[in-house]
Amino acid sequence: MSLNWRNILWIAIFSAVLLWSAIKPHDYPTWFLEVLPALIGAAVLWFTRNSFPLTRLTYVLILVHCVILMVGGHYTYAEVPLFDWIRDTFDQSRNNYDKLGHLAQGFVPAIIAREIVIVKNVFSNARWRNFFIVSFCLGFSAFYELIEWWVALLSKEAADSFLGTQGYIWDTQSDMALALLGAILALLLLGSMHDRQLGRR
Repeated sequence: MSLNWRNILWIAIFSAVLLWSAIKPHDYPTWFLEVLPALIGAAVLWFTRNSFPLTRLTYVLILVHCVILMVGGHYTYAEVPLFDWIRDTFDQSRNNYDKLGHLAQGFVPAIIAREIVIVKNVFSNARWRNFFIVSFCLGFSAFYELIEWWVALLSKEAADSFLGTQGYIWDTQSDMALALLGAILALLLLGSMHDRQLGRR
């Protein structure tokens, strides 16, 4: 499949945000840890662009998620300026940019998983399909929390910035709950649009 203007625009936006993110980030170890999933995702998309092209909706959602990761990598999730302003304006106890990231961690993978299982015709029943997708996203979120824990054990220097708990004792549980909510919202809000785009493949 040759590159079209949408592919080129996707690559241009991804590359521009990645370059900005890499210029004088909070610290490079944290930056690398935060943007690594975006880099891996972009590589997977590149190598599967011919064998398994995705819908426009899925590509856009992946790009949005990558931008969220790269912004978080630049500032760290606890110090994104816009969310500092939101914290101060609405008298919140913490910078909640990481919560946006974990909501996206359920929302975006839900559509990716939905596309794969529909195209591969894995389930004949929509209810079982949705149950699998939500369970997959929750499991993915839990696994990511384990990765954060392992990084914290291996590298105390980058642990605090990477974990971004900001002293909140229920941070891990709330992260997984938001990923679960994100997955459910994605299926409810985007299922019909996704079906239409899948029908035009």
